[in-house]
Amino acid sequence: MRGIVGQLRCGRRSPVSSCRQVRQRGSGPVIHGRYFEFKGRPAVRFRCTYPFPVPRLWEAVSEPDELAHWFPSRVRLDTYAGGDIEFFPEPHSDPETGTVLVYGAPYTLAFTWGGDEIHFEVEPTADGCALTLVNVLEVRNTAARNAAGWSVCLADLDRHLDGSDAPGHRGDASADWRPFYQTYLGEGMPSGAQIPGEPA
Repeated sequence: MRGIVGQLRCGRRSPVSSCRQVRQRGSGPVIHGRYFEFKGRPAVRFRCTYPFPVPRLWEAVSEPDELAHWFPSRVRLDTYAGGDIEFFPEPHSDPETGTVLVYGAPYTLAFTWGGDEIHFEVEPTADGCALTLVNVLEVRNTAARNAAGWSVCLADLDRHLDGSDAPGHRGDASADWRPFYQTYLGEGMPSGAQIPGEPA
């Protein structure tokens, strides 16, 4: 199965920009995604570059102990297509189960999470490597909410790869999440989905 990045390159699609990944003095990276449609489904896309070799980034996006530093849920996954991936959003909670769609070490990992699909694609670059993250959405109005969440998570990934302490699984990340969300709303990204912890 071709990785989603290869499908984007080969197929006709809505125009989409790479994410902005800018370092600001005295702060972490500003990571910004874009909304687009993939095969008629809503999606958000991020592409970020790192000064590390492909194997290091692949570890960070595919190994449960590494994902724990930045991914929004702890996971356990089978390392083959068709296997299971289990999500543990809270300690001692019953897992949610998805399906591994693609496992192509050290470049491509894709899986379902609820009605969404998550795609990671790692590529070598002249200066290190790049990660493309695509969240294919079940519901269009989750775009701004999910994009804001991924912006926070990818900032944590950047700090983890740099050797800094990533907050990881904070009980309330709204202080980081809210500015991203407001930015996406201002850009007109589809919104309206329920925000966890807020009244309907």
